[in-house]
Amino acid sequence: MELKWLKDYLALVEQGSFSRAPASRFVTQPAFSRRIRSLEAWLGVSLVERNQYPLVLTAAGDVFVDRAKTMADSMLLCREQLRNMQHQQNEITLSSQQTLAVSFFPNWIEGFSVQLADTLIHMKTIDLHEAVETFLGGSSDFLLCYNTANIFKQLQVDEVESLQVGVDELIPVCLAQTDGSALFKVTQLQTLPMLSHTPESFFGQLIAIQCLSKLSPSIKIKHCYQSSLSEALKALVLKGKGIAYLPRSIVEDELRTGELVLIQELLQSVPLQIILYRLKHSQSVQAQQLWEQVSKTVGSRESEVAS
Repeated sequence: MELKWLKDYLALVEQGSFSRAPASRFVTQPAFSRRIRSLEAWLGVSLVERNQYPLVLTAAGDVFVDRAKTMADSMLLCREQLRNMQHQQNEITLSSQQTLAVSFFPNWIEGFSVQLADTLIHMKTIDLHEAVETFLGGSSDFLLCYNTANIFKQLQVDEVESLQVGVDELIPVCLAQTDGSALFKVTQLQTLPMLSHTPESFFGQLIAIQCLSKLSPSIKIKHCYQSSLSEALKALVLKGKGIAYLPRSIVEDELRTGELVLIQELLQSVPLQIILYRLKHSQSVQAQQLWEQVSKTVGSRESEVAS
């Protein structure tokens, strides 16, 4: 039995569809279906009537909904209690995406170095879906992540507070030629070599919905390479292997020197918010102090903008 299987099943019940639920769990539909079948195999019963649409639960599946919620909550509570036993007194734990851990976090946290002088900062660098689960499960004090248009419904609850601590932007870039022009042109006559984030990743879903789906049908795209790591895609862009949507924060230096160029013709950019989340009722003294300092900083910045 795995906790993610229970969460997958509860997402399936909530979404009511094998086509919608995988997106909420940041997995592909085939992977999601395999995990539901793994849960059924462990239980020894079928939970879903697969020959009916819309979604219909079996009698066992209906009974298991409440049991799954109880089991998931119990596992998360147990994990939190055990981890709190070994949690260092002067420690703050953050869950974050790798891109933010590299491009944003070091300079941002430096602004609070005086307040955190005697505090150990533990950064858990994991994929976004796991970071959200780790945070909501109480295994980290904070979640630092990208967000856009409030897409994370599971974070929009009374128990969770948030502060916008920065901004970024997903932009299409490619290698520059010696004359400074883009190596690849966006035209209706050329197939674009795309270096892509994996379909189940946050960026992969965001780009598919807000960028690629809005391209003219006459513009052809060939997906040449996929990775969940933006830095891996950046390395391939720098070798001239194709076009990639990347956070502006990790290509600012290359754009400034002219090594990379922004491809604005017909390709849209996506604004991103950088959000710090916390659970209201599970804060150590150090975590509470950091939150208060961040709140003051955000408030001061907003006052300056307003004036």
